[in-house]
Amino acid sequence: MASNHVKRAFRYRFYPSDAQAAELSRTFGCVRKVYNLALAARTEAWARQERVNYNSTSAMLTAWKKTEELAFLNDVSSVPLQQTLRHLQTAFTHFFAKRAKYPRFKSRKKSRKSAEYTASGFRFRDGRLTLAKMAEPLDIVWSRPLPDGAKPSTVTVSQDAAGRWFVSLLCEDPHVTPLPATDSAVGIDVGLEHLLTLSTGEKIANPRHERRDRDRLARAQRELSRKAKGDGANRRKARRKVARIHARIVDRRRDMLHKLTTRLVRENQTLVIEDLTVHNLVKNRTLARAIADASWSEFRSMLEYKAAWYGRQVIAVDRFFPSCRLCSACGTVRDKMPLSVRTWTCACGAVHDRDVNAAKNLLAAGLAVSVCGAGVRPQRSSPGGQSAVKQKTPRREP
Repeated sequence: MASNHVKRAFRYRFYPSDAQAAELSRTFGCVRKVYNLALAARTEAWARQERVNYNSTSAMLTAWKKTEELAFLNDVSSVPLQQTLRHLQTAFTHFFAKRAKYPRFKSRKKSRKSAEYTASGFRFRDGRLTLAKMAEPLDIVWSRPLPDGAKPSTVTVSQDAAGRWFVSLLCEDPHVTPLPATDSAVGIDVGLEHLLTLSTGEKIANPRHERRDRDRLARAQRELSRKAKGDGANRRKARRKVARIHARIVDRRRDMLHKLTTRLVRENQTLVIEDLTVHNLVKNRTLARAIADASWSEFRSMLEYKAAWYGRQVIAVDRFFPSCRLCSACGTVRDKMPLSVRTWTCACGAVHDRDVNAAKNLLAAGLAVSVCGAGVRPQRSSPGGQSAVKQKTPRREP
């Protein structure tokens, strides 16, 4: 099969020398400074009802470098500085299209430390990556090989809160090709007791990664709270310890979701999910922590982009569809279904497991959309998917 020409980011850890770490730290600081200066300039222009675009901020950057106050911007590569202006332009584009909120200023302590280099800002030869302003290549741990003949178009260097250094190489991957078509389809109901329940009756346990490390995390956070406020060494050490525990939780969760979504995409041609608004669900203070730990949004994101890679179809059924209250055998809809009810018996005599029944109903609704195309609307959050429109609850027969 022909390649989809999919571009993938291959992420690796690396261990910089002291000189490289100092250079990258300076670059991160300059990137943040330029972003904030450009955002402030564009915000002031916005108040004056003036139009400022990327070209205008690029000219501003040239002028800033000539001032005595900002002359230090000349000490780092100009490529990441130009890239951060492009990122700001993208942020404003999303804001004007009402896809995102107004861009926010970057914080020295809270914002992600990263710098992006285009082809003119790095050299990649014989598996050795050298960034601009550096004499030696990065000491990268090649945990997996790049595609044969890969030529990175951009390189992003970052440091997380736990102090780990990462480099991400964006390459075209010729190995990503559509999988052979199958007739299999599956409905997927997400939950907390079980992370996923499939229409086949299979239930996938919720590993609850955050709960497993909750005691360790609480102790580390208590130790951090006892440290004196400021930038003292002891406080930095305690903050780093908390960040390492968070990183461990995130890494295990992401690894599990990658394996799970890859398996579902490989086994099924059509995957039907529910179009949940997770940011509203986490407002429930009782369930917010468990919902965040389940990471439903990340699961959906992975499922959708992998389906696009491999020629599969993801259908999102509207969140108001009564999947739990609808009998998959006769179509009767119950008026209420408290969360405490895990099994129920329909008037027709069918005994339902709440989650399995919901997954079967999602599958049926999704297949109806796929076959007849009725009741389909585009999704803002998932441009490649389909969504069944809000279903009216049918009246029960007397």
